[in-house]
Amino acid sequence: MNRKTIISIAVVGLLVITALWGVSKYNGLVNNDEAVSGQWANVENQYQRRADLIPNLVATVKGYAAHESETLEGVIAARAKATQVTIDPDKMTPEKLQQYQAAQGELSSALGKLLMITENYPDLKANQNFIELQAQLEGTENRISTERTKFNDLSKEFNASIRRFPTNIIASMTGFEKRNYFEAEEGSEKAPEVKF
Repeated sequence: MNRKTIISIAVVGLLVITALWGVSKYNGLVNNDEAVSGQWANVENQYQRRADLIPNLVATVKGYAAHESETLEGVIAARAKATQVTIDPDKMTPEKLQQYQAAQGELSSALGKLLMITENYPDLKANQNFIELQAQLEGTENRISTERTKFNDLSKEFNASIRRFPTNIIASMTGFEKRNYFEAEEGSEKAPEVKF
């Protein structure tokens, strides 16, 4: 074999290796991106579980505290608003995520008010349906927190992978963009004041 043939084979070999490396990196980015999207679905699933529990909780409380209609209506309105705000994980902007978080925060606040009024109704607090619903709701809130944490962890992993050299070259060429994180609600850094 002459020198030109050897050089040609080496160049072709290098191009094949580079192409295989690029495909491997691209496929890794696709897997990471899908993991983030899948985890977002888990977050939404837990929020949906909470939204599904709320009508039962409201109905149980309504039987005992009919004159607390303002609070009950507030929970129903907040639930309706929270279920209307949705986000496509592929088009998640900081603004849309903030809007989603705000709607879910309003629902959390309304639920907090609902649970506070139950303190005035000892029969309600002893009602087995209410106790079970409250336990399910508390469990759901814990699941939401867990799924949000997993989402942030996967987003962090994905964001780091698209910024690391040399994968950042493939990411920029193929349009992979940074994923947003859930952030704490404004004012949550202050401990709540408990008064008796």
